[in-house]
Amino acid sequence: MKRSEYNSSVQQYSSQLYGYALKFLRNKEDARDIVQDVFEKLWINRKKVEFLKAKSWMFRSAHNAMINMINKNQRMQFPGNESLPDTARKEVSFFESGQLVDRAVSILPPVQRSIILLRDLEGYTYEEIGEILTLSPSQVKVYLFRARNKIKKQLKGLKELV
Repeated sequence: MKRSEYNSSVQQYSSQLYGYALKFLRNKEDARDIVQDVFEKLWINRKKVEFLKAKSWMFRSAHNAMINMINKNQRMQFPGNESLPDTARKEVSFFESGQLVDRAVSILPPVQRSIILLRDLEGYTYEEIGEILTLSPSQVKVYLFRARNKIKKQLKGLKELV
C-alpha cells in the first residue's frame, strides 16, 4: 500500500470506523483510541495490506481490538466498584425506544453485536461482514438471525415491564 492509498483509506473509512467503534463500545474516548490504534497498525503493516482489502482489514483490526479492550476491562474490575443499585438505575428516561434497543444490543455477545452493527447500522453485505470477521456468509446469516432473536426477546421482556 502506498502513502496515497493509506491516506485515501484513512479519509474514506475513518467516520465509518469511528461510528462502528462508538456503537460497540458506547464510549467516545475508547472509540477514538481504537480508531487511532487501527490507523497506526495499518501504517505499520501498509506493505502487507492490499489497498483493495484495507477496509476489511481495518474493521477486523478494530473488532479484535474492541474485544481485547472489553476482556481487559472485565479483568480489571475490582470488588466494591459496582455501579448504582438496580433501583437507582431504573429511570423513566431509560424506557425510550432508542435506549431500549441500545441496551438490547449491548447485551449480545461481541461477534453478534458486531454483525448487528455492521449489517443494520453500516449496511454491509453478508460477504463484506464475513470478510471483516473472517466468517462465511452463511455463518454471518446464522449469527445475525440469532442476534435479532435475542434482541426481540430482550425488547419483549422490557416492554412487559412498562
